[in-house]
Amino acid sequence: MQKQLLVFSIALLLALFYGFSTPTIAQQGQSGTRLRVVVDLVQLNVAVTDSKGNYVTDLRPSDFTITEDGISEKIANFEEGNGPTRTLLDLPEETDAAAGDVSAAQGRGPADALQGLNAALAGADVFILFDTSNYMYRGFVFAQDAISDFIRSLETVDKVAFYSYSRNLSRAAPLTADRAGVVRGVRTTVAGDDAALYNCLLLTVKDAAQYPGRKVVVVFSNGPDNASMVPPEDVTELAQSVGIPVYMISTREAQLEPVSTAVFERMSAATGGKAYFAGTWRDEKKAFASIRNDLAHLYLLSYYPAPNPNRGWRTITVKLAGDRMKKCHIRTRNGYRPLPAHLSAVDTPAARSDSVPN
Repeated sequence: MQKQLLVFSIALLLALFYGFSTPTIAQQGQSGTRLRVVVDLVQLNVAVTDSKGNYVTDLRPSDFTITEDGISEKIANFEEGNGPTRTLLDLPEETDAAAGDVSAAQGRGPADALQGLNAALAGADVFILFDTSNYMYRGFVFAQDAISDFIRSLETVDKVAFYSYSRNLSRAAPLTADRAGVVRGVRTTVAGDDAALYNCLLLTVKDAAQYPGRKVVVVFSNGPDNASMVPPEDVTELAQSVGIPVYMISTREAQLEPVSTAVFERMSAATGGKAYFAGTWRDEKKAFASIRNDLAHLYLLSYYPAPNPNRGWRTITVKLAGDRMKKCHIRTRNGYRPLPAHLSAVDTPAARSDSVPN
């Protein structure tokens, strides 16, 4: 009898755990029918350029086709650059709770999932991660100047966060609309010791994933990683799965190491970002200006995944319709791995300036 009671208790606890963790909303219809709404929006930041590298603007939703594992998807929301969001599909009444992306529902409970969805495309939040390791001794002040100018120039971005790293991560300025406060966080950073880039980038992506809407991570690194326990492949997959592009700005020092160069290029390409290698402080400023320009020209496409039995890696393909678009180049993330609902909820990021051991 005691064994049966113990088994029943464990089953009940598991049912409650998974029930509360699933990002669903129960709604009572006029007829008394209870509907289950699941927010599993997959968001894509898409850059479109022509054969000369110029941004292609004024495209319409009908110009894009999206497939996931070869399955055709319907665009639910569409936005160009800083323009308004166009809603093309109604919120589905019933879908597979774990079938879609976690980027729209992560970090929020059932009660506010719809509210978060409405705000999901309101603008972009930028997380900046600055290398303060001993690789940065020479160009420290110049890098601070370039980052400060970049932050001041982000006029259309909603909020900015500034983190720094050496062996540990320091949240110098948590996500805020106060640009002056973020710049103060930049100016108060000091040089550290070894570089644990991938450890700290993983924590930054996790922090960014807790907020709704468009997020990007911009990394300024002056050298290779020599202290991380986390492999870069894990960081890349998480950024892909939660839909966060990673932009990498690195100096000539990092470029001298072929392994770091290859990792930076693969990571940025796989997540839909870009990699820059700056030889001088002027090149650093140009790289930041290029990222700002990129953010202003991104198309934001989102869709609710069609039924898909694949529980592993899902490949996303975005193409342009029409012959005139054949010479255009599309840059976006190439897929994601659905995360179980009970693993997608994470704690609220620390709203303070501190050092986080890895």
